[in-house]
Amino acid sequence: MEMGLFMDASGIPLAFSIHPGNTNEQVTLSPLEQCILKDFSLSEFVVCTDAGLASAANRRFNDSRTRRFVTTQSIRSLKAYLREWALDRRGWQVLGRPGTFDLAGIDGDARLDDIYYKERWINDGGLEQRIVVTYSPKYAAYQRRIRARQVERAARLLEKNPKKAAKHRQNDYRRFIASTPVTPDGEIAERSVFTLDEAAIESEAAYDGLYGVATNLEGDVSGIIKVNKGRWEIEECFRIMKHEFKSRPVYLHRDNRIEAHFATCFIALVICRVIEQRLDGRFSMEEIVAAMRSMDFIRQEGEGYQPACDRSAVTDALHDAFGFYTDTEIVSNKDMRRIISKTKRATG
Repeated sequence: MEMGLFMDASGIPLAFSIHPGNTNEQVTLSPLEQCILKDFSLSEFVVCTDAGLASAANRRFNDSRTRRFVTTQSIRSLKAYLREWALDRRGWQVLGRPGTFDLAGIDGDARLDDIYYKERWINDGGLEQRIVVTYSPKYAAYQRRIRARQVERAARLLEKNPKKAAKHRQNDYRRFIASTPVTPDGEIAERSVFTLDEAAIESEAAYDGLYGVATNLEGDVSGIIKVNKGRWEIEECFRIMKHEFKSRPVYLHRDNRIEAHFATCFIALVICRVIEQRLDGRFSMEEIVAAMRSMDFIRQEGEGYQPACDRSAVTDALHDAFGFYTDTEIVSNKDMRRIISKTKRATG
């Protein structure tokens, strides 16, 4: 099965949907969007998605006066003339600085936090959209380090056990190993010679630091980059559900129980993201969840509840943010009922 999740720009989840695992995720976007538009009475809507939901049909659905899209755009899948334009090292601009720049001259002394960009409007089958390509020296350096380690692993494999070099997955380090038939006369060879594929290494290096976005939004490019940067929040939501709430694996078979399981996880996620914002982002979700799980009590008959957890910066922040305190020596039954009532109002 698969799950779709919508959140607002601040990271608060709005709605979710679940589908059989063999469903094409691209066809699930517009129905969920229509529910969001109806339930929240939105007059304008900008959807930000990854490349998996960036089909032409979804872009056209969000190409209207009240709907817009910002979506990841694979540079490798661009048409040849656009790919050539995106890879051209000349004609780049920098956010907040005048003039144009040549990437060939900036890698050695660039400020790592600079973001270079180029943009153009295209008409693709009647759909007007804006292609924005960014280049980050910091991201490029990171990708070079990762690839250098992968090439090193490939070289060690060729030296120690070349028989294992034949098969690889898309992002496996063995993608940098080339296979050449031993027989020079054109006959089918029973054996192959494996070597480092320098052409593949060089081809991949051309994309270091580059990131593509397609949108039909107008206005300053910095706003578009900011919207797309916020997309990490949706990945964070899924990570929280998988790791903190153990949303999977799901040992359920009936549809209504599967839906109930994910509805419970969704409600918990909404509450935790609200709590995270109330704490001004000072603590990670792991710290918040761990602190809340540790806040146990021992019930003393006739007296109330005795805290059975250690006080910490997180528990202090939770108490301050929500205006009640459970770390006193004894919380009376009356006070505990009042606290529970207050928590319901705070999160309701």
